[in-house]
Amino acid sequence: MRVSSSVFASFCLIFELFGLALFLRGFFPVPVKSSFSSKSKLSDLPAEPLAGNGPNASKVPPPLFKRVVIVLIDALREDFVFGPNGAKYMPYTRHLVERGSTHSFVAKARAPTVTMPRIKALTTGSIPGFIDVVMNLNSPALYEDNLLWQAKTAGKRIIFYGDDTWVRLFPKHFLEYDGTTSFFVSDYTEVDNNVTRHLDSTLKRDDWDMLILHYLGLDHIGHISGPHSSLVGPKLLEMDDVLKKIHAALISRETEGSLPNLLVLCGDHGMSETGSHGGSSDPEINTPLVLISPAFKRKVGMEKPSVVEQVDLAPTLLLSLGLPISQNSVGRLIAPVFEGTPLREQLRYLHLNGHQLSCLLRDSTVEYQKEEGYELFRVAEKSHGSWMKLYLEGNTSEVLGNMGRKVLRQYLEALRAMSAALSRQMGKYDMYSMVVGTILLMQTLLLLLLAMPEALSGCAVVDVPVGTALGSLPFYLLCLLCGALHVALCTSAGSSCYFCALPWALVFAVIACSAALLCALVAMAARRLPPGSKSPTKSSSPGWELSELDVLLLAGTVGHTLSLGASSFVEEEHQSWYFLLNTLCLAVFQDVCRKYFRERRRRASQGGGPDSEDDEPLLPSCKENRPLPSIAPGDDPDSSPLAHLGVSRGSEKWLALATPPLTLACCRLLRSLNQTGVQWAHLPDLSHWLNSGEHKVVLSLLSVASLVLVFVLVQRRCSAVSKMALALGLLGVYSYRAAAGSVLFPWQHSSRAASKGTVEARFVYVFVLGILFTGAKDLLRSQLVSAEARLRSRGLWEVYSGVVLLVALLLRAHNLPTLAACLLVQSLMAQFIWKRLHYDAAQTTIMHYWFGQAFFYFQGNSNNIATVDISVGFVGLESYVEAPAIFLTALSTYAGPLLWACHLVCYLSSERDSYRRNS
Repeated sequence: MRVSSSVFASFCLIFELFGLALFLRGFFPVPVKSSFSSKSKLSDLPAEPLAGNGPNASKVPPPLFKRVVIVLIDALREDFVFGPNGAKYMPYTRHLVERGSTHSFVAKARAPTVTMPRIKALTTGSIPGFIDVVMNLNSPALYEDNLLWQAKTAGKRIIFYGDDTWVRLFPKHFLEYDGTTSFFVSDYTEVDNNVTRHLDSTLKRDDWDMLILHYLGLDHIGHISGPHSSLVGPKLLEMDDVLKKIHAALISRETEGSLPNLLVLCGDHGMSETGSHGGSSDPEINTPLVLISPAFKRKVGMEKPSVVEQVDLAPTLLLSLGLPISQNSVGRLIAPVFEGTPLREQLRYLHLNGHQLSCLLRDSTVEYQKEEGYELFRVAEKSHGSWMKLYLEGNTSEVLGNMGRKVLRQYLEALRAMSAALSRQMGKYDMYSMVVGTILLMQTLLLLLLAMPEALSGCAVVDVPVGTALGSLPFYLLCLLCGALHVALCTSAGSSCYFCALPWALVFAVIACSAALLCALVAMAARRLPPGSKSPTKSSSPGWELSELDVLLLAGTVGHTLSLGASSFVEEEHQSWYFLLNTLCLAVFQDVCRKYFRERRRRASQGGGPDSEDDEPLLPSCKENRPLPSIAPGDDPDSSPLAHLGVSRGSEKWLALATPPLTLACCRLLRSLNQTGVQWAHLPDLSHWLNSGEHKVVLSLLSVASLVLVFVLVQRRCSAVSKMALALGLLGVYSYRAAAGSVLFPWQHSSRAASKGTVEARFVYVFVLGILFTGAKDLLRSQLVSAEARLRSRGLWEVYSGVVLLVALLLRAHNLPTLAACLLVQSLMAQFIWKRLHYDAAQTTIMHYWFGQAFFYFQGNSNNIATVDISVGFVGLESYVEAPAIFLTALSTYAGPLLWACHLVCYLSSERDSYRRNS
């Protein structure tokens, strides 16, 4: 069946999206939820276990605290409190930790370490899924059972000031609130002042029971300049003063005979060594948790903080306020908080926590009775009943105390085991859905590889033998085999599977499409194999001859795809791309040597002359290929600037030979610029060295050199107006970085305070839009007014130049050499490799893909969400605007692949137009 390239591409896109969605649905497990739709109620609590008949309590023990103040400092790392920075910049807090009535812990957050999932974990005690990373941008209301809902239902009055994510998550929960946007990271002063300005009046009032403060300034400083910035110290001092003011106010309002107050200091997540967060490194997941109350014993010195889970705070606060634990909580009680209460109440707290976790375990695990934690809880509950019987009988012997402490240890061990089992549910993948999704993706990839030469040909028609496949016996056998396997897996599966839950008609339609596609792939591969002649050539044989480079590109792409099945290769994916890119450069160097030495000698011996060339078109055509006449450098839209300087063909040969080694050298330098991945991301690199204050002059000179090189490489394809706009735009880029304090102007005084650079960034945006408009105008004229190929080619290159200018504005100063190296490699490869060695469109496309993926990692990116630089989303903005912020952040993150994809489109279009114009 012959279909057009557009229809073929649409089918591949739909099939690939379905396979990707199926894989992601299996890869990201659904969070553990209780089967009960209603929320926990006091009336639903179990009674105390009792062996025999007798009265026993069925209520929560009385609350421990009257008021609770939660101070959440965004991105507060544990070393900011417990490390050297804590002693230096948070002296009052450190004094409370060492000598005050406090309990101090290191609370471990779970990935993803971004704000909204962490707030959900702190308030519900559940572990959010990775889908919450996307929801973090626009948080919907939280209807799950949580701390705030329980407190509001119990009549407690809640006041909130800070990150407006809380306002979106908990609408109509607050007696009073004032939200501030969390996404405008350029502001780290007013965003905290808007919280602190309410403190004096609020702390004097008696009309609230819970006060929540969420400070964002420290997180914003981290995004701007990292955890070792000079701005961190003053911000920690400011937070220390806030904590001192709150603590003093709570102490002054303590009255004799009333319940004490509780002050909670915590962080939602930490920050990495680059200032970002979202991953699972220790600096990102380790946060301080300090509980301050007169109810606790006074410390006598600094003690090493114990380690707890962040989700443990929710059940601890709920029970200490006399409220039931939320249904979906996987946390366990922080035992030291309750150690001052009578033993009976301690056991009651632990029993309520164990009952809630056992119910959740029963709802989420098929064979819950075989779980170690569930068995331990039943043993502890039985022992608790025996202890209660002795207690109610009035036994006061030492045996009762020893038995009670033994039951307490049994409960703690059972809670630990059940909490761990529930947390592991987040790591259980739906393997069947993942395998089916992977098979669909692999089939689509093979189809694209086999059909690419036809799809990119002049006819733009692909012959896919679907009709033949549907009438073949293997197709029906595959359908029967896959259908039987699906039924067997779904009926015997011990746990839920998303693919099994789909309608049977849709499942068998997918099976039929996959079987037909597999049969078609076999037919296409057989058709591509060369016939059994001794010397098959492209001109004499319709078969498909694979060169050494073809084998490398095919094996490298497929091998990399298969490597993603291992988590280690995903974490360190950059290593795979660096290896493939180095191997590609060596293979290209071999082709260059073969072309300019061995084949030239062969042609000279045959009398053809050493400079004769067998030119072939880049793009295969339906018609008979005709020789491509030589193109003058001035007529070639992709000619090198060296051609305008009169470079001879002999010199061009040596430049071609130098291109692969020069590309290897550039790639090696870029690898040293930004450390990425997981294992070695903490090691120092050139970017840290350049961004240090004493090397600002070096960074400034390097930025100037990079911007000049960018202009030289890009301007030759633009019109005169666009050249001027590009030059002024690049000058604006440097001015923006100087205004932000990253680089220096020669006339800039060191005492001048750094600004946000909003005016300079908007200045660049004007020229970006001007260049894009000029390119779009040329493209429209080429389509509507004149069909001149040169006009369309120039329009594409001008659009590409506008994208380059925008990327230069968004990249940080130390990454400008990455952009310059990207453009340099593109120019050299286009002029001396792809064109001169006559690589076809399929080879050129895969090479662009490889280079694009490698440059993604050269920027310092990784598969860790913590490497996403969200500060670029606010370049030129004075307030948070969602659409531009998301667009700019995505553009900056994927600048490398985007630039190589744009260059591929422009290059292929230029080569096709050049061939048609000269044929």
